[in-house]
Amino acid sequence: MKKTFTLFIFLGSYYFLFAQTFSAEQAAKKVGDSIKVCDKIYGGRFFETSNGSPTLLNMGAAYPASPITIMIPGDVRAKMGYAPELQLKDKNVCVLGKVILFKEKPEIIVYNISQIQVQ
Repeated sequence: MKKTFTLFIFLGSYYFLFAQTFSAEQAAKKVGDSIKVCDKIYGGRFFETSNGSPTLLNMGAAYPASPITIMIPGDVRAKMGYAPELQLKDKNVCVLGKVILFKEKPEIIVYNISQIQVQ
């Protein structure tokens, strides 16, 4: 298990260094692709009482105009040690992940804190 985790961290670090980078607006057009998106976080919201206690971050513009949403499940948020909707607001952030559609809106789900890098 430790070897697998170490390999994941190594490959994630490698991908962060060499992956093609997209803005939030460009990333929204990459549904189905695993990419690196870097842009400003304009705000977010923690849905503490919702199923899975997700945090939704608005990347590229303020809600409802944000071109892509970054979804952080509650179990991942707990490992972060801070409130991402507060700490990442107004910061440029890079996120690695697969762009999916959730209710017809592009989104990346963060499964591991190593997918997020504050610039």
